[in-house]
Amino acid sequence: MGELNTLTVTDLIARRPPPSSTELLEDCLARIQARDSEVRAFTHVAWDRALADARACDEERGGGRTRSPPLHGVPVAIKDILDTRGMPTAYGSPIWRKHRPAHDASCVRLLRDAGAVIIGKTVTAELAFTDPGPTRNPHHLMHTPGGSSQGSAAAVADLMVPLALGTQTAGSVIRPASFCGIVGYKPTFNWIERSGLKSFSQSLDTVGIMARSVPDVALAASVLVNRSLFPLQPLEAPPRVGVCRSPAWDRAHDVMEAHLAKATARLQEAGARVSSVELPTACDGLLDAQRRIAGFEAARALSYELREHPALLSEDLRALLREGAVMPPEEYAAARMLQDRCVVLVDEIWTDVDILVTPPATGEAPRGLESTGDPSFNAIWTVVETPCVTVPAFLGPAGLPIGLQVVGRRHRDLDTLAAAEWVHRALV
Repeated sequence: MGELNTLTVTDLIARRPPPSSTELLEDCLARIQARDSEVRAFTHVAWDRALADARACDEERGGGRTRSPPLHGVPVAIKDILDTRGMPTAYGSPIWRKHRPAHDASCVRLLRDAGAVIIGKTVTAELAFTDPGPTRNPHHLMHTPGGSSQGSAAAVADLMVPLALGTQTAGSVIRPASFCGIVGYKPTFNWIERSGLKSFSQSLDTVGIMARSVPDVALAASVLVNRSLFPLQPLEAPPRVGVCRSPAWDRAHDVMEAHLAKATARLQEAGARVSSVELPTACDGLLDAQRRIAGFEAARALSYELREHPALLSEDLRALLREGAVMPPEEYAAARMLQDRCVVLVDEIWTDVDILVTPPATGEAPRGLESTGDPSFNAIWTVVETPCVTVPAFLGPAGLPIGLQVVGRRHRDLDTLAAAEWVHRALV
């Protein structure tokens, strides 16, 4: 086994001469073969097709092509909630175990157009809700990797693949990235096109990116959103940082409180102007609003599954869907109106700060595989549509990673990514 699988995407594309796409893929496949029986990150590995695609990339390069596409020959894993042409796409549910989409999700197609090699599908929690799949945290197999993008996070963290797609409706990109010690990026709501995503909540579902560096997620975002997102330009001055405990603060473990204080001190030492920021009191209701919005919309998005195959749904999901199906429209409307109000209120806090830093989870990954952890520190930001980036920061008492969540202003993803890279460098 070689070591190309250990490199970041930006390191790979900067190499001269560029590495062989086939050798890179073979290193990733060898790592999957060696480790996935324990980590269980993948539902499907496209061994033959991915190798054929990698060889085609090498032939294009050898044929004298003057400019390669941005992700030329880079293996990418896709969360099994996104349609992927010809590959098993079961959405984490036995209801869809025989499903083979005829078309790629838009984001998958864009990755292919950028030269990426789709290596396979990663485990999702059931229909991207809370019932976990079999994936284990690669840092300690008896701990959860988080959810619902658990397979993507574990595959990137365990060096099986340098880049993966996930999705977030509450906290399913940011939290598993923190638990697994990688970079997770949840963009501004709807920045990445969602066509071909198995919908759970049309007002909340967001496609995100997982990698091992902030420049890597910026490169992928440039393919999926806008080319101006890469390369990241260094900040001209340290950012103004607001430390935000958020309405979920009483759920934070002592270790998370201590690490947030330590991170704040390091950012100050690096030159950041740090202040405390409290969200408007109206935001106290956002956790409840997130559940109401998700439940009401999921009951309609998953009406086929609930009506035709209720016995094949987990008890928790079945209960949420039935609750959402009978929710009075006024309750849903009130939750959406609170969302609209808080989006505007949060837009107004950026006068004195450039970014917020806040916990990405209550602490390190909990022991056991029955739960994917508490999404409270993520769901608020999902509802108000802000871009968020988790960067690796510390180790917890069990030796598991703990990240720091960087939150930026809506539609200022480029600024948020640049600031997240500054924060990451200040912490390591």
